[in-house]
Amino acid sequence: MTDDPTEPAARPNDTASVARRLEAILLILDEPQSLVSLAAAVAAPVPAVRQAIEGLVADYDGETGGPRRGFELREVGGGWRLYVREEYDDVVGEFVNTQAPSRLSQAALETLAVIAYKQPMTRGQVASIRAVNVDSVVRTLLARGLITEVFTDPDTGAIHYGTTDQLLVNLGINSLDELPHISPLLDDGADGFDGEVLR
Repeated sequence: MTDDPTEPAARPNDTASVARRLEAILLILDEPQSLVSLAAAVAAPVPAVRQAIEGLVADYDGETGGPRRGFELREVGGGWRLYVREEYDDVVGEFVNTQAPSRLSQAALETLAVIAYKQPMTRGQVASIRAVNVDSVVRTLLARGLITEVFTDPDTGAIHYGTTDQLLVNLGINSLDELPHISPLLDDGADGFDGEVLR
C-alpha cells in the first residue's frame, strides 16, 4: 500500500467488479478482443476475466434466473464481442434502415470506394489509407447493407470487409469488374512540384 497520490488505486478483481468493467469495454468494441487484451483493458488477471466472461455469457443467455437478452457475448476468431442475437437481425435491420438518411456522407463514400477497389480489407487497413478513424463509417456501411463481414483472421481476430450485392444494385452494375478504372481518376502529383524538373 502506498500513500503516493500519483499512483492509480488497485482495482478489485472479484468476479462482479471485473464483469462490470468488462461490460463497459465490450459495449464499445467493434472487433473481437482476446482474453489477454481484455485482461489488460480492465487491469485484471486472465483467469478472473475468463470467469467473468463465463458469468456474463450465462447471464445474457438467461441461465442465471434473469431474462434472455436480445444480445449475446460470443467468441469469434479467438476474441470476444457483443452481438445481436440472430433472431433479432430483422428487427435491427428494419430499425437501422428507417433511421438511416438517404445519402451517404463524403467520408462514407470514400471508405466505401477503398473497400470496393481493394477488398477484402480490415478497418485498420482502410484507416491507414484514409488516415482517419473509420469505425463509425464502417458501422454505417454495414447497417446500410453496402458492405459485409467476409471473414475473420484466425490469428489477429481482425474482420475483413467486402462489398455486397446491394452495392451493385445501388450502382446499377452487375459486378465489380464494371467499376471504372481508378488510375485515370487519381492526381499524378505533378502539381506538387510547382513545375520543377528533377535533374
